[in-house]
Amino acid sequence: MVREEPPVYKTRNDWLSPAAREIRAIIQLRTSERTPVGYQGAFLDAYQPNRTFYLPESLRIELEDIGQVGLSALPAGTYMRQVMDRLLIDLSWNSSRLEGNTYSLLETQRLLEIGEDAEGKATQETQMILNHKAAIEMLADDAGEIDFNRYTICNLHALLSDNLLPDPGASGRVRSRPVGISGTVFHPLEVPQQIDERFEQILVKAAAVRNPFEQAFFAMVYLPYLQPFEDVNKRVSRLAANIPLIRYNLCPLSFVDVDSHDYIGGLLGVYELNRVEYLRDVFAWAYRRSCARYSAVRQSLGDPDPFRLRHRAAIGSFVREVVLGTMNKRAAAQWIAAEAEKAIPQAERSKFIEVVETELGCLHGGNIARYRLRPSEFETWSKCWR
Repeated sequence: MVREEPPVYKTRNDWLSPAAREIRAIIQLRTSERTPVGYQGAFLDAYQPNRTFYLPESLRIELEDIGQVGLSALPAGTYMRQVMDRLLIDLSWNSSRLEGNTYSLLETQRLLEIGEDAEGKATQETQMILNHKAAIEMLADDAGEIDFNRYTICNLHALLSDNLLPDPGASGRVRSRPVGISGTVFHPLEVPQQIDERFEQILVKAAAVRNPFEQAFFAMVYLPYLQPFEDVNKRVSRLAANIPLIRYNLCPLSFVDVDSHDYIGGLLGVYELNRVEYLRDVFAWAYRRSCARYSAVRQSLGDPDPFRLRHRAAIGSFVREVVLGTMNKRAAAQWIAAEAEKAIPQAERSKFIEVVETELGCLHGGNIARYRLRPSEFETWSKCWR
């Protein structure tokens, strides 16, 4: 039996709806207190494309407003190619991070840009990130042809699972053996013929959904629920969710700032309860954050980030030290991690490191004054920033 990583639930986010909080309370019970459940075919049968909507109309309108980048009349994938350099890093890192990958943002950037793996990391982690790069490049290269069909989804799986499965022949192939998911009382479908039939049903229904955001969310719900492949199902669903966004030249979904506990919690709500509200809240929040990342919003996302406000002085100090120390990406990643361990509480450390590394990646001659840096200091540093 193939087993995936155990989910853990510790999050306390006030942006969750009452329905999502209700789901979270249920899935936080010990597994011995939750009722075992198998795959429910009626859950998929009940979904009628363009008649059933998991995303309310108001949310669909909001996401379309903030996701528009003014390129809807141009060929599919135009916007993705414009932000490709940033998207490759963001989506590869965030999607891998949601799988427990320990590469930092800077280490990921160095790996993807110059092919240098990080010291002390497992080869599986390096392979996972490189696989994401290959899969994202496929989506960009075939932007006009990708769709919810066997070719696209199976090849996404083949690229994302390359060199990561015990059986290389399982890459890109619908599974014919049982799988288990630790930390849940959900038991995925086991009969090969039924798995294949349900996979085909998912593809047909997904392809029929006209709204790109509803289509993206449908993929995030039903692909992991079926577990059509021996492993790497969640990664496939996250990249597949970008298919309609790429085709319509909307802002991509890179899962920036998404908490793994919320993401896994949302999936458990689907697995065990066939309820989508928790995952829907995560999806909507994630898309808003992604739009902010790519400057595609047409409206404010609200108040300044309280985390950045609380750590403003420390963030500025870290950025300044990296620049003045003329550190390259490898040295900076190591130094930031070591210094954060000394200065930042453990509960906030990974978030702090991500923010500092993001600020360094966005540093340019027009914003260095906020870190009290001179143009000459920035120029000296930028030459070694690789």
